[in-house]
Amino acid sequence: MKYTTKTKGIVLLEDGTVFHGKSAGAIGTSTGEICFNTGMTGYQEIFTDPSYYGQIMTATPSHIGNYGTSEDEIESDGIKIAGLICKKFSEDFSRPFANLSLNDYLLKDNIVAVTDVDTRTLVKHIRNKGAMNAIISSDEFDVDVLMKKLKEVPSMEGLELVSNVSTKEAYIIGDENSTYKVALLDLGCKKNIVRCLTERGCLVKVFPYKASVSEITDWKPNGILLSNGPGDPAPLKDVIDNVKKILDLNIPVFGICLGHQIIALAKGLSTSKMHNGHRGINHPVKNIITGHCEVTSQNHGFVVSREEVEKDKDVEVTHIHLNDNTLAGMRFKNKPVFSVQYHPEASPGPLDARYLFDNFISLMKENK
Repeated sequence: MKYTTKTKGIVLLEDGTVFHGKSAGAIGTSTGEICFNTGMTGYQEIFTDPSYYGQIMTATPSHIGNYGTSEDEIESDGIKIAGLICKKFSEDFSRPFANLSLNDYLLKDNIVAVTDVDTRTLVKHIRNKGAMNAIISSDEFDVDVLMKKLKEVPSMEGLELVSNVSTKEAYIIGDENSTYKVALLDLGCKKNIVRCLTERGCLVKVFPYKASVSEITDWKPNGILLSNGPGDPAPLKDVIDNVKKILDLNIPVFGICLGHQIIALAKGLSTSKMHNGHRGINHPVKNIITGHCEVTSQNHGFVVSREEVEKDKDVEVTHIHLNDNTLAGMRFKNKPVFSVQYHPEASPGPLDARYLFDNFISLMKENK
């Protein structure tokens, strides 16, 4: 693998739109659903977030890579995005805490990037036309050849991706003498979710997404957390069936993003694919219970039906996304269960929603 700013790069969307640029990272071709994130910082945490598996990330800030990468700022075992598109790509960095340049980091995980793209025009196109598949390349520039490859890429709707990012074996993190035991169902969990739990006196056992209910309950947890993750929640039939059983156990349950969607589906509520999703670290959410507004970190392309939650006698809306009034959180009226459609652990992002982990601790304390 070799990088040179003199190498060409190309971006082709499934509607035939083409953008030209230069290459960074690995030389090659990559496919996936194109999306964009509006966060001004935190690119390394974004790139390593398992929720982005199978997606080509368009970074909206003008400069990417200028503060390098650090081993302490990862949310999984490696880069999870399928590829990167950006405007200005910095090969140099000056931050003392950085270990590698972003380019070296991309090379390490064999990730293709296309730079010097008019990302403003690209993002406006995606925003108006909606989410779609794309192909990026630095070794093939024939549009007809690329389009043929692109047509073979499956749609994100109906696509199960959790199996690609969930742990294969259960493992435990934290102090054995912790006050609470939390079973975390790994649907594509970010490391900072585990940190937020262990910092609050929890021993966390991370289970594979296919773990049975008996495997989880045999460990005798005080609470169960359903993590974030990639893809469409609807194909995860076995997980949904297991969560139905979990909801009947009266154990405190906290769902984040994909976990929130799985809880909804287990309750019989529906999810749908969004026009282009929510991805950024400055999304305004109103807490209906307190009346306060939170600035939140978000990354999702599917959403739970707010209308169905409002009609369900057993569930109530707790949070609303103020940009488009979509459902951002809910809780059960007769069970110790709640969930949100955003990232309270942040990384990157503001800490406004960290109180949700405290709420989870309180729920476990009440039900212990």
